[in-house]
Amino acid sequence: MAGIVGYGAYIPRKRIKADEIALQWGKNPETIKRGLLLQEKSVPGFDEDTITISVSAGRSAIARAGIDPQKIGALYIGSESHPYAVKPSGTVAAEALGIGPEVHIADFEFACKAGTEAMFVALGLVEAGRVDYAMGIGADTSQGAPDDALEFSASAGGAAFIFGRDDMVAEVIETYSYTSDTPDFWRREGEFYPRHGGRFTGEPAYFKHVLAASRAILEKTGLKAEDFAYAVFHMPNGKFPMTAGKQLGFKKEQLDTGWVVPTMGNTYSGSSPTGLAAILDVAKPDDLILITSFGSGAGSDSFVLKATKRLPEVQGLAPTVRSMLDGPRQYVTYGEYAKFREKIIVNE
Repeated sequence: MAGIVGYGAYIPRKRIKADEIALQWGKNPETIKRGLLLQEKSVPGFDEDTITISVSAGRSAIARAGIDPQKIGALYIGSESHPYAVKPSGTVAAEALGIGPEVHIADFEFACKAGTEAMFVALGLVEAGRVDYAMGIGADTSQGAPDDALEFSASAGGAAFIFGRDDMVAEVIETYSYTSDTPDFWRREGEFYPRHGGRFTGEPAYFKHVLAASRAILEKTGLKAEDFAYAVFHMPNGKFPMTAGKQLGFKKEQLDTGWVVPTMGNTYSGSSPTGLAAILDVAKPDDLILITSFGSGAGSDSFVLKATKRLPEVQGLAPTVRSMLDGPRQYVTYGEYAKFREKIIVNE
């Protein structure tokens, strides 16, 4: 048996309200907020990127795990926004976290499920006995073109998870992955903004994969929706995960805790992992948790987790997701947001 021994998350303090973006493009703010169930989103500052987010989340994970970072034998970062096209994010993050040099490192990409992809491989190495501990991270500074629907949701943040066999805070009961060639969202080499198939991303992409993976892991474990204390699904907007959860038989109270998207936005590879971190912040021993990610292209990873008696002991050892979402925030104007996200270039 293997599972999570430490976890952590990071969300930037800068935010922009959905109203601010809507008014910039002559759209009705209330229509946007009702349609997407989004109020605001996080914005990365000039000094924040996938690597800094990974380091901040990783430090919290190490603090909760209570282990020497030198014992971590593998570090994987899943992201759509690695700062370098050719140079791994993981090498920088590992050195900043005090991991290595005897460590296996790789960067992962699979649209918004790159984070759970990193977690899946990290878990597998621990289960195989190749390493004692492995860290999987999902982090992004998401991209959305000006006046595109993605601009209302694409945000920044991420979560890190350390997997091991001893002193677990959550056991991994089962995993399942479901994948197909469904080109609903893509970004060519050299292009700054992704393109998407509009409503096509819903039914044949998101819902097909999220529902298929979730139903399969429920069947595999013999569990039903009512057996779980919490569930979290990838959050491209506020509506999709709630709709998927309802179709699977989950109630709103089971989904609310991990449903962080209304005030965080869609952190792409960090979306469902950050929702999971929010659940771990409050879960009690023996609580069952379901997480199902989604990545365009397309695929979903599902995990069934069971909280252990050690979880409450570590919850207060690092900042919680809700404390970052509801704590001090700095709201920016659209002009400031465009500058931070390099939608406009300022000549000095």
